[in-house]
Amino acid sequence: MQRLFSTFANGWPGIGLLLQRLLLACALAYLGSRHFHETSDLWSGIPCVIAAAAGMLLLIGLWTPVIGSLIAVVEIWIVFSSLTDRWTPIMLSIFAASLAMIGPGAWSIDARLFGREHIEIGEC
Repeated sequence: MQRLFSTFANGWPGIGLLLQRLLLACALAYLGSRHFHETSDLWSGIPCVIAAAAGMLLLIGLWTPVIGSLIAVVEIWIVFSSLTDRWTPIMLSIFAASLAMIGPGAWSIDARLFGREHIEIGEC
């Protein structure tokens, strides 16, 4: 995972990535719950459930490149399987793909698991 990112952004860029992950996860959770309030068709809700569950993993910053790519693919699946609004899933797909490319930032589980470790060599 560390090879995918040159660094895990800290400071203001890291806060920006945290806010992007938060916004995308909230949007996916909202749209997933709204789908089940509008229709009772279980099979058409599978992509929404996958996207909402992946959004929760994205929120905590776990496996960000994989989860961001999964969300992008699922949202494109929603675009081609739905007859309603197509612009929202397209926007969410682009948003998730960009997060997959940029990375999770310093405030994520990925940074804790796969971040660079600094080794300090003390005096003998």
